Amino acid sequence: MPVCSRATIDRMPAPDPLRYHGDSAARGARIDFAVNVRGSAPQWLTAGLRKAVDELAAYPDPGLDREVREALGARHGRPADEVLLLNGVAEGFALLPHLSSSATVVCPQFTEPEAAFAAAGVSVHRAICPEPWDLPELAPNTDVAVVGNPTNPTSRIHSQSEILNLADHCLLLVVDEAFMDVIHPLDFPDGQDPSVASVRDDRLIVFRSLTKTWALAGLRCGYALGSAEVLAAMAARRPAWPLGTLQLRAMQLVAEHGDLGQLQEQIRAERQAMAGLLTDAEWMVAPGGAPFILARPPVDDIDAARDRLATRGIAVRRCDTFPGLDPTWWRLAVRGTDEVGTLVSELRSMQ
Repeated sequence: MPVCSRATIDRMPAPDPLRYHGDSAARGARIDFAVNVRGSAPQWLTAGLRKAVDELAAYPDPGLDREVREALGARHGRPADEVLLLNGVAEGFALLPHLSSSATVVCPQFTEPEAAFAAAGVSVHRAICPEPWDLPELAPNTDVAVVGNPTNPTSRIHSQSEILNLADHCLLLVVDEAFMDVIHPLDFPDGQDPSVASVRDDRLIVFRSLTKTWALAGLRCGYALGSAEVLAAMAARRPAWPLGTLQLRAMQLVAEHGDLGQLQEQIRAERQAMAGLLTDAEWMVAPGGAPFILARPPVDDIDAARDRLATRGIAVRRCDTFPGLDPTWWRLAVRGTDEVGTLVSELRSMQ
């Protein structure tokens, strides 16, 4: 039987492009620009999880679930019943079809919301943002709409007023703030915090992720913020014990830790240096402030370049699977100057 290289497999058309994610390209890579996870989990987090292994003989504790919801809710000025713990934000998207028979996804956007709606037989409309990816107008009588802020993969940060204006034009707006916690205040639009996580409005559901910031992709940790009634409707069909003890303990540890200032500084510095190196190498770099960059490499054959990088152990995230983006873009996780320099030099050697 012939053996396919990882690069060949990555180039194969996915059965459903909406289900393609960066980890498909990143497995086995020596330099990973395809996945937006930062390094490895800190020692205080892994040490706490090792202690929690001794608790695994018992079923997850509802009391611990409430403690975690109280701690996370306090961060956003909300009571515990306005917090729903999730088996990763992807689970949150999978629960949305319980709320509506039609949905609008603001694109380009992380594709799991559309995939979840489509799998459940929900009618989906795409509202495409015009470059540089300003928010579009929603169709009249929009029921549920989903938007990312900052948006994956464009890295565009929308102001709080823009998000709330969008909420005025639909019955329910779902805001994916998976990367909001690492946005530096100097990148806030108009100098104002763009998050709506603390806005207690029945028209809003906000998703937050602990996966990327704390390197917990393998544990699946996220949460939703919203009115108690809407969250209860989302959760109505979940099985018993939807999250395990290790997930609950990880969220508890993160909620107690709290300080992200140093990480925000580091990501912003690395992002600025990375954008400069790419621009100097004649890449087109889209403006933004997230821990990833949307960039167009200076190549004629985008697929061949990505494949050749993969054979050299360098993974980049293709963007032709994101509705609203053409195939000439790549999404690149923010990395250090040595790794970015390797990417630039490897691509240049192919020309």
